[in-house]
Amino acid sequence: MPGTFLAHLSPADRGRLAAIATTRRHAARVDLFHQGDPSQYVLVLLSGWIKVTSVSRDGQEALLALRGPGDIIGDLAAIDGGVRSGTVTTLTALRAYVIDGPQFVDLVVNHAGLALGLLRHLTRGLRQSDIKRLEYVSASSFGRLAGLLSDLADAHGRGTPEGIVIDLPLSQRELATAAATSREAVARAMRALRERDIVRTGRREILIVAPEVLRALHQSIPEPPHRD
Repeated sequence: MPGTFLAHLSPADRGRLAAIATTRRHAARVDLFHQGDPSQYVLVLLSGWIKVTSVSRDGQEALLALRGPGDIIGDLAAIDGGVRSGTVTTLTALRAYVIDGPQFVDLVVNHAGLALGLLRHLTRGLRQSDIKRLEYVSASSFGRLAGLLSDLADAHGRGTPEGIVIDLPLSQRELATAAATSREAVARAMRALRERDIVRTGRREILIVAPEVLRALHQSIPEPPHRD
């Protein structure tokens, strides 16, 4: 997938990565590791999706990231030797490379192409984080949800004659934590989007009927009013 860690690597560097990796499969809704765990290995996703969550000292959970094919997980902990900064849970069935942390670091140190690919991946992540921080300050919860759905459609969507399908099995609670809002606000916003036929929802999927309208809503439309 464009913009992912694997997308930044040459075929030769992908081969070097595969040579030191073990391929494993995991079922959906399984915790692969937990926040605070010691760092032992790096994951490179080949298929399937995961979510990264973190819990604050007061018990509030935040959805930090969604990652899919081509993405790398655990690279920061492998590099600095720290503990896991978040809990990683599979959203779908998953196939991934599992690479010993020190072996991964040695490979990056000895191959400039891998080091540059990792640096580009990290830089992209920092830019996205900066954009998200600005959105959380300047946008309403409705605007943040519209932005989240647009981002998911762009990064993970599948084009169909009816629109763009996001077939990640995300609950309203997970959408709320990703958009830094409440489950009730997500329910109101999704109802408003369905009424305008901008979005349609089905079992385990969201259909974006009018993606260009959704992008415009991200910045231009205030929070929809409460209704009983």
